[in-house]
Amino acid sequence: MNCKTVIFDMDGTILDTIDDLADSVNHSLKTYGFPSRSLEEIRTFIGNGLAQLIHLSVPAGTAEQEEKKVFEEQKRYYALHTADKTKPYEGIAELLRTLKEHGIKTAVVSNKNDTNVKALSEKYYKGLFDASIGVRDGVPRKPAPDLVNIVLKELNAFKNETVYIGDSEVDVATAKNSGLKMITVLWGYRTREELLDKGAENFVTTADEIREILI
Repeated sequence: MNCKTVIFDMDGTILDTIDDLADSVNHSLKTYGFPSRSLEEIRTFIGNGLAQLIHLSVPAGTAEQEEKKVFEEQKRYYALHTADKTKPYEGIAELLRTLKEHGIKTAVVSNKNDTNVKALSEKYYKGLFDASIGVRDGVPRKPAPDLVNIVLKELNAFKNETVYIGDSEVDVATAKNSGLKMITVLWGYRTREELLDKGAENFVTTADEIREILI
């Protein structure tokens, strides 16, 4: 691939965040008397941002006002517990250093809150990303291309020289909508079968395979 910029998804791609997300969801559900969700259920809910995660987690038919209370509690709790159990995936830090050594720019684009994205990038990959961006007011979340386009402009990057890396159907659609080539990782929150069904290609099972493709 002709690559001068690489954009990474966060959850399920560079960080294993599912335990902290599940804890924050179930804490918030319990706070308002709703039944908890299993880790497997939450795995399938992740990818479209925290608001959608809560929407899928509360019981069907929950009043909008009650759902909003759960969402606000989840945001409050998760901001305090974003890194209790979260861990980086093997080989990602080394991959990022190698990309930098070869003059390739790197960025994170996530459907998480922008503040959380920046905090987690700084904590686990300090100095290794040229840009980190999450959901902002007034900017459509992925799979819309808006967040990706903000990063491309910030890094003065061209689409034909940029590769997008993610783990979910949201990422597959984001790459397509943004006009970017994509590498799909299989260590995240979707199976190969789920991803194939959504049109994913170029699968990898290790960070080293990404290095081999890009360099």
